[in-house]
Amino acid sequence: MKLLKPFTEADSPRWLLSFDFDGTLVDPDEDPAVSADFFELMKEMRSAHKSCWGINTGRSLMQAVQGLIDARFPILPDYIIAREREIYLPNKFGRWVGNEDWNKRCEREHHKLFRQCRKVLKGLKQWVEDETAAVWGIQKEEPAGIVASTASEMDMIVRKIDGEIESKTSLSYQRNGIYLRFSHKHFHKGTAMLEVARLMGLSKQHAFAVGDSHNDLDMLDPEMAEMLACPANACPEVKLQVARVGGYVATRKASRGVVDALRAHFADKK
Repeated sequence: MKLLKPFTEADSPRWLLSFDFDGTLVDPDEDPAVSADFFELMKEMRSAHKSCWGINTGRSLMQAVQGLIDARFPILPDYIIAREREIYLPNKFGRWVGNEDWNKRCEREHHKLFRQCRKVLKGLKQWVEDETAAVWGIQKEEPAGIVASTASEMDMIVRKIDGEIESKTSLSYQRNGIYLRFSHKHFHKGTAMLEVARLMGLSKQHAFAVGDSHNDLDMLDPEMAEMLACPANACPEVKLQVARVGGYVATRKASRGVVDALRAHFADKK
């Protein structure tokens, strides 16, 4: 994989493109998993619109990089947002380097939040284990998460969580299908995308976001990006939100729908 020509201060980007990975760009049922048209369009967007593009995913950095390899990406993105909140930029050798200020602040605030919410998380853990078939997961980097047995069970669990955390002003969660991780409400795909935009000297008025699942809803918000879209395979809640705010709901799946959305949004942009 190689980087497109990096931006310099004299040739700064004009647009920020933010793409969810699984389901939005990558369709494992297709071969190739990502349409070649997408990569050609990224080159065209760089030339015609001075756009930078990145992956905004719930995967860890290592999982995201492996995903790029598995999906045979011929070019590297300009940035990766991992675990829905951590920002990484490539150095001149193509190695991914964390944005120290943002990532440390994010980690610090999450540790503080989970200490403050120990009691409510303990109660939710007990309820999940007693009343559902879901699994409560604890890992080094994820002190609280849930894997449901079905999507409908996760719907029920989310309703319970919403009622329990309503008064906990900073406690939130990120859901992707049957998976859920608890998180700080101020650190998510949308706010991380805005921070990348700030680092690039851009604002939400020059940001485009596209996603397909529940954990994309935070960035599929007019407060986060001016231009919003989703592919045809997006979940109903995502399609509803994108349509409600006047975004583009594609008629094709995954990266092919992304290409259609980009061409529609930028058709009249100079």
